[in-house]
Amino acid sequence: SIGALDCAALKQEAGLDNVATVLNHSMTLVGRMESLLALGNGSDVTLRVQTVNTDEVKVIQAHSLVLTLQSDVFEELLLTRNGSTLVLREMPDSAAVFDKFIRYLYCGDISVRLDQAIALHKLASKYRVWSLQQGLTQYMTQHLSSDSPTGHVVGWYNYALQIGDVTLRDSCLQYLSWNLSSVLQSAEWGSISEDLLLSLLQRSDLILQSELELYEALESWISQNQPVSATVETALRAVRYGMIPPQHLFRLQKQSALIQKYYESIRDLLYLAFQFHSASPIQLAKYFDVNCSIFIPRNYLSSSWGSPWVINNPTRDDRSFSFQTQLGPSGHDSSKRVTWNALFSPRWLPLSSRSTYTELGAMQPTRTDGGRPRIIVTPATSSPDFAGVSFQKTVIVMAKQQGKVVVRHVYNFHQSTEEAGDFLVDADLQRRASEYLIDSSLYLHIVIKPLYQTLLVARK
Repeated sequence: SIGALDCAALKQEAGLDNVATVLNHSMTLVGRMESLLALGNGSDVTLRVQTVNTDEVKVIQAHSLVLTLQSDVFEELLLTRNGSTLVLREMPDSAAVFDKFIRYLYCGDISVRLDQAIALHKLASKYRVWSLQQGLTQYMTQHLSSDSPTGHVVGWYNYALQIGDVTLRDSCLQYLSWNLSSVLQSAEWGSISEDLLLSLLQRSDLILQSELELYEALESWISQNQPVSATVETALRAVRYGMIPPQHLFRLQKQSALIQKYYESIRDLLYLAFQFHSASPIQLAKYFDVNCSIFIPRNYLSSSWGSPWVINNPTRDDRSFSFQTQLGPSGHDSSKRVTWNALFSPRWLPLSSRSTYTELGAMQPTRTDGGRPRIIVTPATSSPDFAGVSFQKTVIVMAKQQGKVVVRHVYNFHQSTEEAGDFLVDADLQRRASEYLIDSSLYLHIVIKPLYQTLLVARK
């Protein structure tokens, strides 16, 4: 009937009306807002930005509606102002980027250079523009490895400490600790504060070539900064002399002007280190109270302590690798070697379901989407020399950030286990551009840290 046809047509029309299409002209709006700021059309407030301790003044024609929408600080200032001019006093670094900051309030985007990050962060914090503040914290966290002429991580760390930004502070400290070898060789090393230096020297997770490298860098820092004697003594006593081979300790004792000058302050530590190198650690522990940090290794990259391992096409199949390390840091154990076997599996499954037989009887690894990357490190043999020694294993994953190879992640095994349970748990190795891969390869460095348990148990 005609009535039924009309009803069907109305339903079809209603159905069409319910299909929404979004017309997005937001970029046009941003362009108009930028023009509004640039031309000053309809401006109802003049921002007069005075640079502290100079005669420099910036004048910006702005709009109170935009300022108050973005910042409650501006809202308060505009409510209490006299006339159409708002006078703002800013430090030179903040004044230099103030027009950038105001443009962000109009357009919602901003271009940032490494040397502008702190000044913009200060402005975002001062005027309580939280979206910009959070964005800048994220920018700094992601650009720690970027190249800059004099370095920027130490400056960002000091700033984060000053304002109480724990996230940024910890990110900077982790970057400095994990990439210490490159930091030691940079211009930034000399600018490290005394507090930061002493904080780094206490850490066992530092990644560097050797303890000797750290001592030589400390010597350079002291020469450059000329701190008071108390600081020098504290720093020298934080060096782990037991981790330096005796031949190098002898050379330092005779050739280092710094050790000669402060010999009395560290004589007990040097004496303990030479005793440590000359006798069995277990024998030494029977007669001396040696419960101190000089016997705890850091993450050393030199060949005595571990080995690099580059895994090409890491999603393809299981890989194995063998390497040797020194049994322990004691000179008494310097000629003893431990052979280690490492197994990497891109898609680990329990042993019962890892393999299937083909008709020809050949073993074929099972492939499923449920598996995840695993790495297992075990000694190839056992030895009576292992008594009293526990081996902590550390797997370092390298990555390329801003064109520079840096440490992406560090996985520590519990001493009693063979593998790191959370190894690469968040990594997408299937993606060629994965932040865990360098040119489609997985770059690892395995470090074995022997700990003499009997030395590290406090005596009653």
